[in-house]
Amino acid sequence: MTKNIAIIRGDGIGPEIMEQALAVLDAISEKYAISFNYMDAPMGGEAIDRFGDPLPEESLKTCLSSDSVLMSAIGGPKWDEVPKEKRPERGLLRLRAGMELYSNLRPAKIFPQLRDASPLKPSIVDKGIDLIIVRELIGGAYFGEHKTEMINGQEYASDIMGYSRNEIERIAHVAFKTAILRNKKVCSVDKANVLDSSKLWRRVLNEVSVQYPDVELSHMYVDNCAMQLVRDPSQFDVIVTENLFGDILSDEASQICGSIGMIGSCSLGSGTRGLYEPIHGSAPDIAGKNLANPLAMILSAAMMLRMSFDMEVQAEAIEKAVEAVLDEGLRTGDTMSEGTRLLGCHEIGKAVCEKILSA
Repeated sequence: MTKNIAIIRGDGIGPEIMEQALAVLDAISEKYAISFNYMDAPMGGEAIDRFGDPLPEESLKTCLSSDSVLMSAIGGPKWDEVPKEKRPERGLLRLRAGMELYSNLRPAKIFPQLRDASPLKPSIVDKGIDLIIVRELIGGAYFGEHKTEMINGQEYASDIMGYSRNEIERIAHVAFKTAILRNKKVCSVDKANVLDSSKLWRRVLNEVSVQYPDVELSHMYVDNCAMQLVRDPSQFDVIVTENLFGDILSDEASQICGSIGMIGSCSLGSGTRGLYEPIHGSAPDIAGKNLANPLAMILSAAMMLRMSFDMEVQAEAIEKAVEAVLDEGLRTGDTMSEGTRLLGCHEIGKAVCEKILSA
């Protein structure tokens, strides 16, 4: 069995953490006699520097011809002054649209070993943090009309947050199907007291929920949800929301788990091919210093094995290896606490590989 994986190595710490994820996949290949074929697909700042385009056509073709895409962090201050249409983030938006990836799943689960790293009180953490945010990915304000113009002598800018019934229905089904495999609870987050797009969102969620009688549906305004995530995250199982709200809430949810360097994510469409990436940024200030935490990148690779390749045993092998490394008190700087041992990015990746091969 050979799986073709498009590799986006990224910017800043991106190449470093990707190197460790590929080493882990190589360990899986060795242990389970599975073949992975890696195909480079430059994107983001690297592609701007080399080709003048954040997503060259050849890179998009590579991604579309792959079985799945593994992407590291992209972007950074170096490209802040690049014209808007050439910024690294535009490449990512084009990639999502080109691959028709309309759903983003971001788990937020605290590892017991990182309990003390959470900024929340122990009494809150001990109630449990294990939720997943299902974010609509190719609609809303990020993909709506953007316009800057002069009106009555004043500069005026607008961004349209629009959604069709079909866009809402398909992300609703993802949320309910995800909840069936978990604790059968969906909280739909919107701003239906103010926004017409949210009023349609809420109405469609209610209609789709009829098809999932075993799943409990609740609704919450986005501002209240932001508050509840830090007050009592244990109340949530699956949160489903639109693109902009999901972007913000998922970053908040990751931080309460102790470190944004521990959370992977996947973006999926109607098929099995997906885009897997850590949710953190490229951290150019520590790039090349062997300081980055590669575990979110490694756990993203595990998600790819499970969700796109149906390799549950191999995905669990990676996750158990990560747990074993944490059990030994091995840490990068972002997750250090009393009694733990500081290691570099490369050393943490090597430790995970050793746990896989020795299990």
